[in-house]
Amino acid sequence: MVCDSGNSGNSDGMASQDSSWGSMRQTLGVDAFRITGGKPLLGEVRVSGAKNSVLKLMALSLLTQGRTQITSVPDILDVSIMSRLVTRLGARVEWERAEGILSIDVPEELEQRADYDLVRQMRASISVLGPLIARLGVADIALPGGDAIGSRGLDMHLAGLERMGAKVTSQHGYLLASAPERLKGASIWLDFPSVGATETLLMASVLAEGTTIIDNAAREPEIVDISHMLQEMGAQIDGVGTSTLIVDGVDELRPVTHETVSDRIVAGTWAVAAAMTCGDVSVRNANPHHLDIALDKLASAGAEVTHLPDGFRVRMEDRPRAVGIVTLPYPGFATDLQPQFIAMNAIAYGTAMVTENLFESRFKFVNELVRLGADVRTEAHHAIITGRESLSGAPVESHDIRAGASLVLAGLAAQGITTVTHVNHIDRGYANFVPDLQSLGADIERVSIVDPARVSG
Repeated sequence: MVCDSGNSGNSDGMASQDSSWGSMRQTLGVDAFRITGGKPLLGEVRVSGAKNSVLKLMALSLLTQGRTQITSVPDILDVSIMSRLVTRLGARVEWERAEGILSIDVPEELEQRADYDLVRQMRASISVLGPLIARLGVADIALPGGDAIGSRGLDMHLAGLERMGAKVTSQHGYLLASAPERLKGASIWLDFPSVGATETLLMASVLAEGTTIIDNAAREPEIVDISHMLQEMGAQIDGVGTSTLIVDGVDELRPVTHETVSDRIVAGTWAVAAAMTCGDVSVRNANPHHLDIALDKLASAGAEVTHLPDGFRVRMEDRPRAVGIVTLPYPGFATDLQPQFIAMNAIAYGTAMVTENLFESRFKFVNELVRLGADVRTEAHHAIITGRESLSGAPVESHDIRAGASLVLAGLAAQGITTVTHVNHIDRGYANFVPDLQSLGADIERVSIVDPARVSG
């Protein structure tokens, strides 16, 4: 445990891991992060725009002809994938990575088909469905892929579009949606406040004829950000930030320049990292009110949390205390921060229960955390974590964005060397992850190692 100075050395374990590491590097394969734990994170880090918002902002740019500009764009893999998808649909994308500025020139005529080779890489690709059917009256979208955290059906997306007059069929792995007479306003009740369904129906309704009411809508800050950009483009939306969105359709929208809301999940990840390593980190360009519950949980764990004019500061002097969490739609505890809190509980005093209510496969990464010595038992959608004084570095594999980041945090708090493979998942959601950690004092580097799966194959 980083906080306990007497536990910083373990020469036998280090020697064994170095030997294993040397053999792993004989053949180059996949990218990995190599972490030597035991150092507190100290300093400040700046958060860029939210992954879960910017991808949808890129999609909604298709609703209007002309040049749309999005700022505070994170330099992540998913933005590259979405850029290729938007380009395939006929737009021209210019990305000034260093400045975080993305310009999208949308022509009068667009393609209607989003092919599987791109959609399979990222579930957010489904967000082009709403803009395409609203603008073209037709959309041909491959069923999406994405993280291995559980099923996320499209039933509510499609049922809502059908209430607005669309005809939707599925064949050969593609969704075929059409509304040649223009979508019509409708009253839509979502069985669950689905972020994806809310986004699809919101983007489809802004150009529909008449008024659309979306009840039990998602309220995440990213939904608010999307709504604000649509309003800037000329959309008529009432109830932004509430569970009822009322949209009066307009005939056309205009291109705008819009700044992406800051990424609350990345900010929360840095907050947990500070607590796990007994660090002192100021997180800049972050809205602490988007993380009210998570920061309150960190305070319960023993951290000192201070609001700053442009973010917040987390300082931890001792080993955390275990805290229970229950994931719920916003403003409840975010499911995307659940793995990070499981990792923190793994080195905390006491025992805690974590309940996952949104994604049934979110605990998949627990097996990797156990490889680091964590005491975690899962049953259905509950996990019981009994904290241990320290974890022990080992090779582990990332299965999704947040699980990968959480394994890195565990490695930072562990004794010895941890190698996290398949970090392409982490690249999808965290910009400058390794450089930012290094700037805070972490001993971490990006390397290439042999892929055991390739060797066995």
